[in-house]
Amino acid sequence: MISSLSITNYALIKKLQLEPDAGLNIITGETGAGKSIMLGAVGLLLGNRADTKALLDKDKKCVVEGEFDISKLGLQALFEEEDLDYESSSIIRREINSKGKSRAFINDVPVTLEVMKTVGLRLIDIHSQNESIQLGNKSVKVKLIDDFAQTAKELQQFQSDYIAFTQLSKKLADLLEEEKNSKTDEDYKKYLLDELVAAHLKASEQAELEEELKLLEHAEEIKLKLSQISVEFDESDVAINDRLKEAASALKNISGFSKELETLSSRFESATEEIVDIVRDIVNIQENVEHNPARLEEVSQRLDLIYKLQQKHKVADVEGLVKIQTQLERETIGAINLEEEIKELKAESERLKKQLIKSAELLSEKRRSVIDTFSISLNGLLAEVGMPDGHVAFVYKRVEPWKLGIDEIEILFSANKGIKPEPVGNVASGGEFSRLMFCIKYLLASKTAMPTVVFDEIDTGVSGEIALKMANMMRRMSTNHQIISISHLPQIAARGQAHYFVYKNNEAEKAESMIRKLEPADRLEEIAKMIGGENPSDTARNSAKELIEME
Repeated sequence: MISSLSITNYALIKKLQLEPDAGLNIITGETGAGKSIMLGAVGLLLGNRADTKALLDKDKKCVVEGEFDISKLGLQALFEEEDLDYESSSIIRREINSKGKSRAFINDVPVTLEVMKTVGLRLIDIHSQNESIQLGNKSVKVKLIDDFAQTAKELQQFQSDYIAFTQLSKKLADLLEEEKNSKTDEDYKKYLLDELVAAHLKASEQAELEEELKLLEHAEEIKLKLSQISVEFDESDVAINDRLKEAASALKNISGFSKELETLSSRFESATEEIVDIVRDIVNIQENVEHNPARLEEVSQRLDLIYKLQQKHKVADVEGLVKIQTQLERETIGAINLEEEIKELKAESERLKKQLIKSAELLSEKRRSVIDTFSISLNGLLAEVGMPDGHVAFVYKRVEPWKLGIDEIEILFSANKGIKPEPVGNVASGGEFSRLMFCIKYLLASKTAMPTVVFDEIDTGVSGEIALKMANMMRRMSTNHQIISISHLPQIAARGQAHYFVYKNNEAEKAESMIRKLEPADRLEEIAKMIGGENPSDTARNSAKELIEME
């Protein structure tokens, strides 16, 4: 139920605070005072669309916040599903800034409007003359029967089976599509794999082959240059090796004269040894390098093959080709196993389908067992709310399994004697629909944990004894459920356990909608005005008192 409601900077509301009673709350007021505006603000907590037009002061943000006692609504699973912290007293808040940007919060955690709508609709149920569209929704119609039949256990079992079956069906469909595609590509993939396998690729060979190719292509030039270096070092008239030895000997002879000379001598000796090692390596390379046309051709052909495979598979190195080969091998093995996996899934699908149909039949049987009772009860209530010739019938239709079972329910309605009932959304007027929904909610109130129910002038078009009956029905509903009724009827206003009056304050710079809870004397005066006009007579006051004291 709503523990408190705060509205700031919305339409004509500058600041409004409301703490409704746990039972029947009545809201009355002048036409245009802001009763509908309040419902618009509450609609923001249900995820309804908002923009800057809703702001009273365009430079400030609008905030609508509701605190709810949800301890008896069984919402723990929903909160867990939406990854929200469950609190028995939870706060929902909606903010709209001056640029029209909207933000939603549940227990101070930012949420999407979709999540807010999902949670909000479990907390507040608004009924007005404009909501006949609800009964065009097939889920809503089935849920009405479920609430009356109390099918929570059977529905939970069916939905568990339905999820298992649909998830497996999707997996099976994906595998069948994969099998179809794999058969189309199988020959080509086998050709690609055979080509890669025949190439005997090694991850590091490309770099090694490219280096070897350079040596083979320039073998003669390399051999010539290295030979020249070797001759200059050892065999020429002024051999570098001999001159280095002479210099090293000279430095060594004078190294004892200072630390600096000793260091230079040591460094020169080390450098000379390094040069000698380098020349030795040069000689070895010179001796091993040879012009080998056969090997050159072999390396060139190998690299050409690698480059062609890389181009075909759009990769930059041999490592990429090896990965593709591994993937093709995996797909080949997978294709062998795919048929067996599909066979197993088909068998499992048949088993799950049988289980699904079994749980669907149990759910459907329980629904159908209450349809006659539900319609008879509704038809009796319609007479009490001013539709003595009203007739409701529920038509059951079996369909393929969907998220709520194998049933679709059509609600047929006729307000007049001798007229064949038709789908309620096509024939019921606003007032008729409102009273029909009121009767439905009345019947369900004793069978399910309903959210806060808001009736928005559903009593339009009724008066006298009928209005009194509706008032008493609301009062009985409020025994176990919080009810908020926006009404213009004194009979209903008199049955309230808390009475709020909405009025427009024209003394401020801008007109503002205000609300106040009426004390007993003010409440009597307001109901008297509802009976006898702005200046009620003593007779109207006495009538108001009688209505208030009526049991």
